[in-house]
Amino acid sequence: MASETHMPHPVCLIENTSGQLVVNQEALKTLSTFTQPLVVVAIVGLYRTGKSYLMNRLAGKKEGFSLGTTVQSHTKGIWMWCVPHPEKPDHTLVLLDTEGLGDVEKGDNQNDSWIFALAVLLSSTFVYNSMGTINQMAMDQLHYVTELSDRIKAKSSPENSEVEDSADFMSFFPAFVWTLRDFSLELEANGQPITADEYLELSLKLKQGTDIKSKNFNEPRLCIRKFFPKKKCFIFDRPAPRKYLIHLDQLQEKDLNPEFREQVADFCSYIFKYSKAKTLSGGIIVNGPRLESLVLTYVNAISSGDLPCMENAVLALAQIENSAAVQKAIAHYDQQMGQKVQLPTETLQELLDLHRDSEKEAIEVFIKNSFKDVGQNFQRELAKCLLAKRDDFCKRNVKASSDYCMTLLQEIFSPLEKDVKQGTFSKPGGYYLFIQKTEELKNKYYQVPRKGIQAEETLKKYLESKESMANALLQTDQSLTEKEKDLEVQRVKAESAEATAKMLEEMQKKDRQMMEEKEKSYQEHVKQLNEKIEMERAQLKAEQEANINRKLQEQERFLKEGFERESKKLQNEINALRNIRQPAPVCNIL
Repeated sequence: MASETHMPHPVCLIENTSGQLVVNQEALKTLSTFTQPLVVVAIVGLYRTGKSYLMNRLAGKKEGFSLGTTVQSHTKGIWMWCVPHPEKPDHTLVLLDTEGLGDVEKGDNQNDSWIFALAVLLSSTFVYNSMGTINQMAMDQLHYVTELSDRIKAKSSPENSEVEDSADFMSFFPAFVWTLRDFSLELEANGQPITADEYLELSLKLKQGTDIKSKNFNEPRLCIRKFFPKKKCFIFDRPAPRKYLIHLDQLQEKDLNPEFREQVADFCSYIFKYSKAKTLSGGIIVNGPRLESLVLTYVNAISSGDLPCMENAVLALAQIENSAAVQKAIAHYDQQMGQKVQLPTETLQELLDLHRDSEKEAIEVFIKNSFKDVGQNFQRELAKCLLAKRDDFCKRNVKASSDYCMTLLQEIFSPLEKDVKQGTFSKPGGYYLFIQKTEELKNKYYQVPRKGIQAEETLKKYLESKESMANALLQTDQSLTEKEKDLEVQRVKAESAEATAKMLEEMQKKDRQMMEEKEKSYQEHVKQLNEKIEMERAQLKAEQEANINRKLQEQERFLKEGFERESKKLQNEINALRNIRQPAPVCNIL
């Protein structure tokens, strides 16, 4: 279902005010309304390199993100524009335009580093935009990538201290796209034409040597190769003569360089076709509310002086969503029981069967909407809530049956009580007439359907309340001998004892049913939980295998280039990943 939210223009998502990053609450409110999966494309680069123009084209607009017309950085902070995805009807395209890096007016690059890190953390495709060719100056300007391991934590406490935390980056970092503007070289190597992607791959090759110059040369290249799972490159000719560039957004298509138009179209087509929805570890697809939570968690961490931690961000998101999942499950249970249950039910088992069906669906709702429920705390909370609701239904069922049966008995037996008061049975043989009439009315009571589980007990209590009246008729009936009266008293006592024994047996049966229901409830929780755990384990295993394969490919490239040391480092990371064992499923629901 398409989101009804419409964003006619970009809004500032994260403000950069006096060197402080602050989240714009109104922008978050807008973001939270997008419930579809989000394809998040962020662009970073030096100021005045045409980042905003590319983002406007991705939005299908000529205007939107501010292009600026001076040498000053025009965009401040991180701006957001959510638009319908042009090729995926069930997705929303989120464009994040960042303030230009390296603006001399800012004095230091502390905020640049954080903006760069946030763009990486929030996006599913990360676009780095620069001018000219990929030379050492371009790599030096990309020094922010070498700081990511100092700016981002994958886990709050890495399990394997021998492997750097950044070794996990490749498993959840976005795809990397390098856009080269005003590119003027011929794409060729050794006299042969090459593609832009091959140009990028050649540019990321390392240099042999252990001196500081070689280290500075290799470090950004190593980080790009090891951190980002997928890399792509696009080159762009100059869009128009220099004098027209300050009004680039106002130029007609026909005024733009035809090759530039084609290159922009290719870039947009690639982003639309290959950029995936933002996905967290475990296959958790990010929508508006989830991205909202990530933004808050990361910016709050930076503001408090901590490093943004991806594991903590996911767990914080899980707390919010799992709590909501409990409420959704309970609401579904209430809706189903409200539609299905008509109190009083004929038997306890009828109510328990309706409860079990609704409980099963409620657990399914919770399982579908929850993730990373550490220790099953939220599922345990749901189980307690559902148990309490079941017990409440049982109490209401008892009361509904008791109230209905008492009203029914008073209605059926009122003529008999009236006859007693009028002396109809105060005559010889009147007692047995009274007993006969009582049995007839009892049969009438039994014939009424759906009296519920308190039918016998309520009848017993009602008749016991009238024992004094029956006993008075017995004692005053002159047609009966004393012996006959004593025998009748014994008969009544025996009937009462038999009814009590029957009630006790019924209570024991109800207790057994409740215990059996508790066990069935537990087994249903365990069944659905284990199914989810196995599915999550399979997902994590697939992610782990994909991560290992990417590292193996990179390791092979290092070996071919003669960098055994880097190859061994990657081998250690690969071994560590292979040694990770997923814990066996444990259910702690009840």
